Amino acid sequence: MTKVVHSFPSAKIASKSGGLPVEVSLIAQLGHGSGNHLFESVSARQKAHIDFIDELDEPSAKLAGTDFEKGDATSLYTFSVGAKGHPFHRHAGHRIFTAVSGSGGAQLRFSSATSEQIEKDPDNFVKALHFINIPPDCMFTVRFGGETWHQFFPLIENSPHPVFFALSCHTNELGGNLPESLRQQVINNQASIPSLTQLLPKKVADILARNDFDSSKIPTTSLSLDAPAGSALSAACLSYRGGMGTVRGAWSKWLGSTGFASETGGKLTVVELESTPDDSLLMNQFGNEKFHHDDTFCLTLNDVSVGNKKASTLLASLLDGFLQNSPTSVSRMMAFRNVLVKPMGLRTSALGCPVSSLLSKQREHLFANRFPVLEQLTNPDDSFSQVILGADDKHLKFRSCIGVKIINSHQVEFTLGTRVQCTNLFGRFYMAVIDRVHRNYVTPTMLRMAVEHATQMSENSIEAETVSLKII
Repeated sequence: MTKVVHSFPSAKIASKSGGLPVEVSLIAQLGHGSGNHLFESVSARQKAHIDFIDELDEPSAKLAGTDFEKGDATSLYTFSVGAKGHPFHRHAGHRIFTAVSGSGGAQLRFSSATSEQIEKDPDNFVKALHFINIPPDCMFTVRFGGETWHQFFPLIENSPHPVFFALSCHTNELGGNLPESLRQQVINNQASIPSLTQLLPKKVADILARNDFDSSKIPTTSLSLDAPAGSALSAACLSYRGGMGTVRGAWSKWLGSTGFASETGGKLTVVELESTPDDSLLMNQFGNEKFHHDDTFCLTLNDVSVGNKKASTLLASLLDGFLQNSPTSVSRMMAFRNVLVKPMGLRTSALGCPVSSLLSKQREHLFANRFPVLEQLTNPDDSFSQVILGADDKHLKFRSCIGVKIINSHQVEFTLGTRVQCTNLFGRFYMAVIDRVHRNYVTPTMLRMAVEHATQMSENSIEAETVSLKII
């Protein structure tokens, strides 16, 4: 029996023991093969998490724990269920999770039988069983009460596709009838999905494992979005999505999983100055000749402990930061640029253009005895130090000024400016193409990450000096 639903296709299974019902809703049908693609990529991130646990065929990670001192009893977990499914189990507290099914679909199995009912007659567990079928590559939500037995399994037995990946919110980690030892574990924010799990009694598991157990006789609700369950179109979709899932899952697994965490504003805010400062060495570059690009970016750190550091020392750490803490995205952009311009005979470099000459092999002019520069200047009290980097190419000449100014013992200013002189029409075209990404991303990001590296080195050095003084 099939009915058309104009909202979210949903199923609600009443509890036969008087508890909360099981509620499942389909939210969206994703692209073909998306379930396997997501499963492989997110499972890799889950495995790399510091709180990753792989037990009971349900790998999981705690993303956020409880904070009872502030009245927060909730926790947030990720968990995944692979192609073999996982065993029947239950939790004391109720559960809410959102998941994406694999490209072979998923079957959610629930039983509301209580411990007393099972003890009286293990067959009561089977009598309370109800299955819900989820199609492939679907986002869906699940909510059920504590003490509800559940098992998540492939929609088709022996399917090679994973069941699903989920985000689970435990709305009250202390909910339900927890043993005192487990209760204390939760209070100490040391709970995990396996520790909160109770497996099915053996006498019930034996019933489900018998050859005469016929799962086709269990009441089953099938939810779908693209086509009615059991239709020819549904079967075709299942076959096609499974094939695409195999390809996309393998591709995602081969690519691996990476992510990025970026911050804007706050401590490491980079701003572009309206004009190049008068005390910048950049003002002397190219003499009276015309130039076609000019900018200076500044990052000011407040409330920092400079200690006995000199501007030249911080500048050396900053230059080292450009080499050691270069943004991966900028490096990739440079690699792409190198492929494009190498046939033209232009310069290539692994570093972003503003500081690419730090990889130069020239040793006639060195700053801090190791960084190749064109010019350098440090004032007498070493509160302001700067260097000029740069190179001449077929289409343009560029000069970059990197400076560090100690304003006071708790404020430091880092600057990175670039001046470009185009030597032909291609140079002007080149600058017009890259100007926006240079100003809005490349230079600010490189400066920010180099400063992060430099300040970290400075803090480590100050800590080392403090430890040394204590030892003395």
